[in-house]
Amino acid sequence: MSNVIACAYLRVFRPLDTYGEQERAHWERYIVSGGPPQPPRPVYREASSSGRGPLGLIASDVGEYADVRLVDGRYLVCPWRTRLRILASILSLRESAPAEVVDAFVPEAEARRAARELARLRRREPSAVPSILQSAWHVPLRWFVLVDEEERTLTPDEDGGYRLHYWTPIGRCRARAERGARVLRRAGLEDVAVLVGELHEWLSAFHPGAFVELDYAEVAGLFTWDELDDDHSGRDIQRAIDALDGPEGLGTAGEIYQGVANRWAEARSRESLN
Repeated sequence: MSNVIACAYLRVFRPLDTYGEQERAHWERYIVSGGPPQPPRPVYREASSSGRGPLGLIASDVGEYADVRLVDGRYLVCPWRTRLRILASILSLRESAPAEVVDAFVPEAEARRAARELARLRRREPSAVPSILQSAWHVPLRWFVLVDEEERTLTPDEDGGYRLHYWTPIGRCRARAERGARVLRRAGLEDVAVLVGELHEWLSAFHPGAFVELDYAEVAGLFTWDELDDDHSGRDIQRAIDALDGPEGLGTAGEIYQGVANRWAEARSRESLN
């Protein structure tokens, strides 16, 4: 079953010359060939570890490719690693789903198959880490901990819509995640601190010369130009963390955060409806 789903992405792009010889040669050939064929709109399919059963996860339905950026004469590559992402998502969903419904979403046998295959993949390539985080219908607010206003770009795209994205050196993202988790933990917001800490741990697996792209992608199509132009969620989340870490305290930080949450409330409601 295939579906068109508006998704946002958090991608890590490594410099081409930081990959191992075999993988680097593969991506060099890929770049020379012109990359993947472009479908008219991104299409996703339901996926599981076994290809059958009740579990439905969104996954790209156009093959195993990569996103490529040319920055200052240097190629940066973000492999999709679709299978790796599916398997990791299956296990994550089983861990996070409520106990009373977990078996309906991720049966134990499905999770065991996913764990075995994921272990095989990581034995073959110990450094294999998903280079992309994906979110349907909205941008998770914790992603904005990684970015700030000067890294934000809003432009018309070639399809007549709009593109809003942030482009940030990975070292800056790591530092912000580390500080954010520390400030949140000190303020007693342990649950949010854990989520931000997980982002820091994920980013720590990548080469220090990498870049992070927070891309609204198809989610931008849920908003008008004026709504996107008024959306400064990265700046606002940084202001909330600064307030939490300073004399303004939890009250001011909460007001700023709530403003960002309200901005995203309608978009997030689509996740439940779908």
